[in-house]
Formats: sequence, structure tokens, C-alpha cells
Amino acid sequence: MATPAEARVDLAAIRHNVALLKERTGAELMGAVKADAYGHGLVPCSRAVLEGGASRLGVAFVREALELRAGGVTAPVLAWLITPGEPLDEALTHDVELSAADVRLLDEIAAAARRTGRTARLHLEADTGMSRGGAPLAAWPGLLARALELQAEGAVEIVGLWSHFACADIPGHPSVHQQLEAYQTALKLAEQAGAAGSHVIRHLANSAGALTLPEARYDLVRPGIAMYGLSPIPEQGGFGLRPAMTLVAQAALVKRVPQDSGVSYGHLYTTERETHLALVPLGYADGILRHATGRAEVLAGGRRRRVAGRVCMDQFMIDLGDDLLAAGDEVVLFGPGDGGEPTAQEWADTLGTITHEIVTRIGSRVPRVHTGA
Repeated sequence: MATPAEARVDLAAIRHNVALLKERTGAELMGAVKADAYGHGLVPCSRAVLEGGASRLGVAFVREALELRAGGVTAPVLAWLITPGEPLDEALTHDVELSAADVRLLDEIAAAARRTGRTARLHLEADTGMSRGGAPLAAWPGLLARALELQAEGAVEIVGLWSHFACADIPGHPSVHQQLEAYQTALKLAEQAGAAGSHVIRHLANSAGALTLPEARYDLVRPGIAMYGLSPIPEQGGFGLRPAMTLVAQAALVKRVPQDSGVSYGHLYTTERETHLALVPLGYADGILRHATGRAEVLAGGRRRRVAGRVCMDQFMIDLGDDLLAAGDEVVLFGPGDGGEPTAQEWADTLGTITHEIVTRIGSRVPRVHTGA
């Protein structure tokens, strides 16, 4: 390892997970690769997602879609979070599909279509109960009407009707059924308006919905976290998924300190006896939550060790007792768990968060090393 730390990403695991999701759902897959493929590396992981059986990709921002195009990815890509002033001309020139949830954005997209001479491929988003993106059902007919006007003009083509679950990862939550009913209402209104032809893709289910709600699969599912091997519903198990990321670092320094030595800022940890300490060169600037202080564990020298003292910007300490590492020896923060190391799920449970945050926070100073290509 030539760097102090690296995130090793197993592309074979991603291909396995996508193939498993495709087999289980029987639906077309749009792989969510936003946020640098959930911290795993956008272009290499997107290629693995497509190789695993996905036919489409989804990102949050236009710039992410353009990065895919610059990386040579030619599959259909949908960008669904569009703010005023985005490079829509460039998006249309590079065949990026766009989502819209209000008339203002529809008109902005249509203007870009007229400038470029390219028909914009549109996915219209309905708010079925998450109260985040999407047009509320009261505004949905107006959105459909304007989209159909622009379609008649040739500026846009409606190719998708979609929404997003708020609580699919909470089995039995009443909002799931309510959102399914609201989505059905949105589809019926679209059909009555003439905006739901046989070529129009209906999609609602995220990872949790895809895995556990057959009635939510429709024409296409949009898995995200599951593609990277992390369960969207941990209490229901791992679903046969294989975690793709292993985060490792080299011990930078190992030293012997006396009993009652205060360790790191604030001396939140004090050695109970003479001991060896090892310095791990990762910190909160690299995405290691400061909240991991005294809580999270790593694997070092064949044993689990808890973070000793405050996590710093660039480093943290572990107490080795009488064991001894050498500078340069590997410390594993999390991985699949095959070698006894903690998993990202364990880190998430320990720190009171979700695996999405654990993997997407890993910063740009940590290179992604892709294997299994």
C-alpha cells in the first residue's frame, strides 16, 4: 500500500449484488450511483453495475451524469435533482435524461431543448407522501398538462413517471401502503391525460422496496445501497449481499507509554497500565466520525481494538496492550467481516447512523483501489 490509507472496492461484489437484485426482482434496474457511487468510485462502479445487469443509471446532479459521459459510460442516465442554472444544454447534448417536478423547471428544460435542437427525455416525479422532491398530487395534473404541451411541440418526451418511498426500510410502516395508493392515483391521472403510454417507465422502489415489496417493482427498480453490499433493512439480514468496500490504513507510529498517560485531545482516554499505542492516519477530515471516539473498533494485529481517545482531523489512536505492531502494518477499519474485522453495519450501529453515511463520508484523501475488474 503506497498511501497511508485506502478504500478497497471489490467490483466483483458489486456485479454479484446487482445480479442478485435483478434475479430477485425480475424488473429492469436503474442503479443509483450518485455521490461517487456511494463513496465507492463513480465510473468504475458504474461499469460494474451495468456489467451486473443494470440497464440504466441514476444520479442526483447533472454534473455527475456528465462525469459518467466523460468517463465513457453510454448507458441511459437520469439526473433527478436539478437546481436553477444547471448546464441543461450540455446535459441534453450528452443524452442525459432529466427529472422535473414543477412547471418552472419544465420550461427551463424546454428552453434548453430549443437551443440545442435536442428533445429532452423527461421523468416526471410525483410527491406521494415523502414531502421532499416531486409534485404534490394537487399540482400533478398541471405538471402533466404542461409536459404534454411541450411534448406536442417536440421539446420534450415523457419517458418516465416516478416517486420515492419515505419508509420502505421500516417494515409495516403505514406510509408504505399510503404511498403505493398515491402513486397509483398519480399513474391513473397520467393515463387519463395521455401521458402514460406503454413506453413510459413507472418506477418507485429503492433498495428496500425492491427487495421486500413486490407490488412496488412496476417496470423498474432503483437500488442504491444494496448494490454496494449493504442491507437496506439490517434487522432482516443481509439478503445475500456482499459488502464491496474495505477501509484500511497503515499504522504510522507505534510507541510504548507509561501508565496513566492521557491520550489525544481532552485526555478522554487514559492508559490503565504501561502499554503500546498505535497511530492510525485517518481522521474526521477523511470521514471517520468524531463520534467514533471511544466507541468504534478496528482490526489490528489479529484482534479488535477500540478507538482510544478523541478522533482527530487526520489520525486516531488504538491501545495495543502488550501486543506490538510495526509501523506500516495494516489496520482494517471495516470490511465484509470475513477476517474478523468490523463491518460498515457495525460502525453504523455503534455510531447511531446508517451505512450510507459511513461509506459516503470517506473523503477524497483516501484513494479508491478497485479490484475484480
